[in-house]
Amino acid sequence: MFFYLWLSMEPIKIIECPRDAMQGIKPFIPTERKVAYIQALLRVGFDSIDFGSFVSPKAIPQMQDTAEVLARLDLSQTRSKLLAIIANTQGATLAAVHPEIQYLGFPFSISENFQMRNTHKTIAESLITLQEILEIADQSNKEVVAYLSMGFGNPYGDPWSVEIVGEWTEKLALMGVKILSLSDTVGSSTPDVISYLFSNLIPKYPEIEFGAHLHTTPDKWFEKIDAAYKAGCRRYDGAIQGFGGCPMATDDLTGNMPTEKLLSYFTAQKENTNISPVSFESAYNEASKLFAAYH
Repeated sequence: MFFYLWLSMEPIKIIECPRDAMQGIKPFIPTERKVAYIQALLRVGFDSIDFGSFVSPKAIPQMQDTAEVLARLDLSQTRSKLLAIIANTQGATLAAVHPEIQYLGFPFSISENFQMRNTHKTIAESLITLQEILEIADQSNKEVVAYLSMGFGNPYGDPWSVEIVGEWTEKLALMGVKILSLSDTVGSSTPDVISYLFSNLIPKYPEIEFGAHLHTTPDKWFEKIDAAYKAGCRRYDGAIQGFGGCPMATDDLTGNMPTEKLLSYFTAQKENTNISPVSFESAYNEASKLFAAYH
């Protein structure tokens, strides 16, 4: 009884994803504008900030200044940890030299089609890459956050089922993945699937911290968060105002889970998120200015 009482007092983890919000924008956002925005986010109290990526500038031109952004950030007054996305061992090696980065995020798709689109590797090749990234992280005192892309469905015609998600979770657990974020890549998740996966996987793998990286249309956000929360998920990715999302999504209304919706939901549930409302409002206003200028 005491164990569960302690668990319920643990704060909900909100991971803010400015990298996800910015990466698809064609005009290059000046480095100083990125720094100013991320600096505002660092004051809010998010558990982590997915701030940039160490990937090929040809693949994601917007993120080519990630190392420079990092060098300019003042991290002296924040409790937030930094997460960088990497797509291969070269990116992991580049990110690993920065002590300020705590997490290396690796997108691992259970869709062969999407994995080839995203990282130009097959699933089999990506498993080898993930193993190498886990070793790099271990040597550099970092943790890997694996994103299970197509975690809630597959629009590309590849086989998909909750059993397949379970099989891949088992494989990644055996490899040593400790943080696994189920990713709703094109907003296809339903409350039933969200509830089924989290309520089955969380008790089965107590050593893994499961997260929800949900994409949504404006009318579906509540039911998705509600299903994940009631199934035991305590870690959520979001982006202020829902900016960004998967560029492959055909529905223009499908974006990232709006962080303000996450906060309103967890406030209603009387859950602690460690978020400063005043600092969040300031960051929200900064987001409005930044994305109005460059979206």
